[in-house]
Amino acid sequence: MSILDIRVLGDPVLRQVTTPVAEVTDEIRRLVADMFETMHHARGIGLAAPQVGRTERLAVIEIDGEPLVVINPEIVERSSAKDKAEEGCLSIPDIYADVERPKDVVVRAMDLDGSEYEIEATELLARCLQHEIDHLDGRLFLDYLSVLKRTAALTKWKLQQDKYPGFIRRTALETPEERKRHEHPDEEL
Repeated sequence: MSILDIRVLGDPVLRQVTTPVAEVTDEIRRLVADMFETMHHARGIGLAAPQVGRTERLAVIEIDGEPLVVINPEIVERSSAKDKAEEGCLSIPDIYADVERPKDVVVRAMDLDGSEYEIEATELLARCLQHEIDHLDGRLFLDYLSVLKRTAALTKWKLQQDKYPGFIRRTALETPEERKRHEHPDEEL
């Protein structure tokens, strides 16, 4: 397994719509393993393929020690009840904002065996699934903010984006102190 570089805001891959995975191959399984290792190293709870410069429609999530792989995920049902909570993103370090999303979702996806399944998700898992699926559709949590809040977040981002030449966050090279600097009470998705 390898720790991959994370692409940050400004990299065009983060705005591309991903390509469905036709077949779960050993290469896909290696990518998933590398994504889990990268996500753990960066102290996140979710990571989508575009965040590591890939265009496959897949993401990994781990909440409370429960790993989840979603390949070709699609939201098939959303609750009308909404929930607002703070979100962050491994691709936009140190930027956080409240985002309103459906409180519950049902997602259909494939697992690492290529079997289709559905998962009913609530609370944090529902939020994380929506956040990662947004990545697969070329959307970021900043897109849900008001013009004023988005402008403030982007202004803050511009002050620190020079730390990421080529729009790359080299997480494998981050020291424990640098990783702690990116920590926040709510983990980054």
